[in-house]
Amino acid sequence: MHLPRKPLNWLLIAAAVLVFPPLGLAGWKHLYPTVTGDGWQSRVYADEIERVSALIRDTDGVLLASQEYLHGKGTVLRLTADGKRTAIVSGLYKPDGFARYRGGIAIGQENDGKALLWLHEGKTEPLFTGNSIEGVASDGGLLYAIEDRDDGRLLRYDAATGKVEVLREHLQQAEAIAVCPDGRLLYTEKKKGHVKQWQARGEDNTLVGGLNEPGFLLCDAKGVWITEDATHMARLLLLKPDGELETVLSHLRSAQTILPEGHGHYLLAEQGRNRILEIAPADDAS
Repeated sequence: MHLPRKPLNWLLIAAAVLVFPPLGLAGWKHLYPTVTGDGWQSRVYADEIERVSALIRDTDGVLLASQEYLHGKGTVLRLTADGKRTAIVSGLYKPDGFARYRGGIAIGQENDGKALLWLHEGKTEPLFTGNSIEGVASDGGLLYAIEDRDDGRLLRYDAATGKVEVLREHLQQAEAIAVCPDGRLLYTEKKKGHVKQWQARGEDNTLVGGLNEPGFLLCDAKGVWITEDATHMARLLLLKPDGELETVLSHLRSAQTILPEGHGHYLLAEQGRNRILEIAPADDAS
């Protein structure tokens, strides 16, 4: 399941480095293949999905993927097992976050003044308006959203009352938010390169820092998964319960959502290469 390498790319990079060192460095960053960490294997699950970003399974278990286009050109695709791809929602403004919510799916739109949408029974309806809402998460009752801007907010929405509460403000390009099984609420600030844990009282704790544009979070039994949204040299990281930070994949380009698939398998949207990767333990023979 390891991704194949392309010998021709290496020849081109070597030639460019010798003749034009700055261009060679750029080419190396652009063409260098994904590297899988020890104990893991990876393969291309689906490709040629331009601007792929958010991933989720619908109520029938079919994979949905967002295409993060601007100016009302964004879509939600339905990818069936036979390879068919159908746009089930269109006219979106940078759809860049999914979360299961009230029997449907919440969809964030990373554009100022656009509504966070609720997809339910084939129809969408607005829940509330924000500014560049990217990350979306739910604890089963309440819905959380975070704004990816230089003065972003962490928001909490209660459908029972229709109230939107601001939990944090003045965040620096906050892209991701996650509700962990143990109740922790985590978020990233891409510009500052860290993951923080929200505190109801006092300052928020820094869980991990020194990251390269962290873009998405997932909490599960293995720990906290972190993707980096850097154009080049991005990573998929796993912060284990013992505090060890493991590099699962490196040399990614604009990694986005990671989706658990069961049996230790995960799907990862790699926007910079217009594809979805599948990741599994190295000893998995399936």
